[in-house]
Amino acid sequence: MLLDPETENDVAYELCQLLGRSIVPISRLDGGPAGAFGTAFFFRQLVAGGEVREYLLTADALTHAPVGEIGLRPSVTEPAGVAGAAVVLADFPGEWLHRPDLGAAIMPTAGLHEHADSQGWRWRTQQVTDAIAARADVIARIGAEPGSAFVLALGVGEGGSRPLEVAIKQVAREGDSVRVTAELPAGYLGAPVFGVQAGDDEVELRCLGLVLPARDGGHPLATFDRIHEAVAAGLPGQG
Repeated sequence: MLLDPETENDVAYELCQLLGRSIVPISRLDGGPAGAFGTAFFFRQLVAGGEVREYLLTADALTHAPVGEIGLRPSVTEPAGVAGAAVVLADFPGEWLHRPDLGAAIMPTAGLHEHADSQGWRWRTQQVTDAIAARADVIARIGAEPGSAFVLALGVGEGGSRPLEVAIKQVAREGDSVRVTAELPAGYLGAPVFGVQAGDDEVELRCLGLVLPARDGGHPLATFDRIHEAVAAGLPGQG
């Protein structure tokens, strides 16, 4: 669905309110070929029996440096002033389930919560939920005609700051790939991409997937139908 500019701005504002605390900055500390900076986001999955599981998702290209870090924005931790600036992970690749076929990496968040508890603080996040994550039927409706897309990311500002940003772009299908049709700034790799569909009374947000490295003037997405499949396939230590 392609929206008019005023409606796009309204959706971008609402997206920041609803999910601005779902994203965190991540950094490859080797500054590798995929770029040093990216964005990761929290995904909450409801499984059989009412169990809730939480994961951190990003682009796999960001997760192979020997050492990496997850930045701690003040808004996503509590109490104020207790957490440090970042969680540094000495075995960065080992923290993730790597899906190079999909282009995504998946981290169960139990270790992040245990780290916070040990340091005397708690995560205070929002999550992309199953209700927002696009299913196969939503992805299948994306055609060659561009539709409005909203990329929620932490950009790269002066002095290494990571400001919360929404890039209003377009998304379309090209062959077997769903793509953001323009290149994105530094820091957007791994960020969630949202589209809209018509609801009963208003447009409804759906998370289409996450940003993969730039190619041919745009960015292919790891789409959420396949992310769902990857998570459902099982992670180490989970039934």
